[in-house]
Amino acid sequence: MDVSSIKNPSFIKDLSNQELEQLSSEIRKFLIETCSITGGHIGANLGVVELTLSLHKHFNSPIDKIIWDVGHQSYIHKILTGRGHEFNSLRQYKGLCGFPKTKESRHDVWEAGHSSTSLSAAMGMAKARDILGNTNHVVPVIGDGALTGGMALEALNHIGHDKTNLTIILNDNEMSIAPNVGAMHNMFGRIRTNHNYNRFKFDAESFMNRLPGGDRLRVSADKIKDSLKYLVVDGIFFEELGIKYIGPVDGHNFKELDEAINTSKQINKPVLIHVVTKKGKGYKPAEVDTIGTWHGLGPYKLETGEVIKGNEEGPAWSALMSNQVLEYAKQDKRVVAITPAMPVGSKLTKFQQELPDQFFDVGIAEQHAVTMAAGLATQGMKPYVAIYSTFMQRAYDQLLHDVDRQNLNVLFGVDRAGLVGADGETHQGVFDVGFLSQFPNFTIMMPKDGNEAIDMVNTAFKTDHGPMAIRYPRGNAPMLRDTKEHEILDIGTWTYERKGSNLSLISYGPTVNFISDIADELLKEGINVNVINARFIKPMDFEMLHELGKESMPIITIEESMLTGGLGSQIATFLKDHDYKNVLRRIGIDNEYIEHGDVDLLLEDIGISKAKIKSLAKSLIK
Repeated sequence: MDVSSIKNPSFIKDLSNQELEQLSSEIRKFLIETCSITGGHIGANLGVVELTLSLHKHFNSPIDKIIWDVGHQSYIHKILTGRGHEFNSLRQYKGLCGFPKTKESRHDVWEAGHSSTSLSAAMGMAKARDILGNTNHVVPVIGDGALTGGMALEALNHIGHDKTNLTIILNDNEMSIAPNVGAMHNMFGRIRTNHNYNRFKFDAESFMNRLPGGDRLRVSADKIKDSLKYLVVDGIFFEELGIKYIGPVDGHNFKELDEAINTSKQINKPVLIHVVTKKGKGYKPAEVDTIGTWHGLGPYKLETGEVIKGNEEGPAWSALMSNQVLEYAKQDKRVVAITPAMPVGSKLTKFQQELPDQFFDVGIAEQHAVTMAAGLATQGMKPYVAIYSTFMQRAYDQLLHDVDRQNLNVLFGVDRAGLVGADGETHQGVFDVGFLSQFPNFTIMMPKDGNEAIDMVNTAFKTDHGPMAIRYPRGNAPMLRDTKEHEILDIGTWTYERKGSNLSLISYGPTVNFISDIADELLKEGINVNVINARFIKPMDFEMLHELGKESMPIITIEESMLTGGLGSQIATFLKDHDYKNVLRRIGIDNEYIEHGDVDLLLEDIGISKAKIKSLAKSLIK
């Protein structure tokens, strides 16, 4: 079958299990070949091929609501719902999104890029169904790693209490991005290895359903099983919550999936089907990955799985930051590192290996990570929390209430700050400046290069700074000076990269280097501009701002962030409050979500381009 020509999933219902197995092989081949060109979340999708086919065989999308937690494992769902012909544009500029997208298809009923949201969304959809008198099924698909998220546990608590009719699919592949951690993960491990009770329970239910009066028999048998399970199974977590448990089921076996789903549809209360899958199944490089390298990646060589790397120079920003913190932790046992399930992405595996007692992977639990850091800080510890900007949003209240309000010395490494490209609008790190700037005690910094990043880490660990965030982007950090001497920066100070008399360009982070190049080009045209490195986004350099205000020359601010609450907005407020008359123009993201695509193309869209900035500068000078 030509996988790319599939129009809708209705044809699956008539396929035999043998035909479904053949289709599974064809889909895997299609995914492996396509993603070798585009990149993507290949490991997660190879693991759910049979599961996705079974869901579309037994449920009628979009009448029945299939909800993908996180959503990066929805590629097969997209193929089956008529988007296979678009896969050559996957995660590309103006192309197919790597996550569910309601505007792409009516089969995408929930948009997600963050973990642990599907159960709450499913509860809402199920209650709406019941109130409106409908009879459709609601089927959230959630990974075992996502159940460490507090929101998922809150939803489970409500679902079990309310006895709402849902079919929860627990996709247990023993990994989220990195190997899972925690008591929940250990519980699933015990369940996976104890088949006796679950096989007995499943066979008994199937037998009783075929007998006359099976419903009455099942009620009596349930009482026996409820007593028996404590003797056989170690920890019936879901049943204790009031959620019927079926499993574990082999997620690559159509017969077992058929039986489990058919049984669940006969039960008018919440059911959880525990499906065990293998992440990366069918492609050896992805199958043998044990640390999360194949979670989401760029193009790779089809034959070997080797990732095709660019020609970027300098260390990865994440590695530079984590290794610098590690050096301080080796000297001071009070320095500890915390990550919410991102040791690989945040390049903390070296720290984890060398100082395991000073390292904490708390799982997908951003709120817990932040407040745990606050607790550590109250005892004189020096916690470093490495967290992606997009995931930091999930801990807003903890940042405000637990860290900033108590003015605690917690250092946050805000990874993937700015545009991230292929992962799109759910992952763009463009909101943290706006919400962190509201907090009275926070210091917010962003280095223009690797050397300045090291200075900022040095400043954080050698000053009593209160809460502090160092933002850094995806990619590699340029090292612009060769020195082993690292400074303690004066908090709240900016620097002139060059002095001029016609206009001021103000930015922070690597964008400073970009506007320095623009200044060079403008100088050739007789326009001499200030280039200001606003390395401290908060507090701002008020002394320099007064100087700029008195000079009254035009100002352009450039930031790879939201304009609302951004540095440009704060500068505009300062100038207005002090009755300065500077003409100010702000370039950044104006009240919109930025979708997926090549970062350079996205920057062009929001106006961070040489042509746009040069044109604006010339118009302001005139």
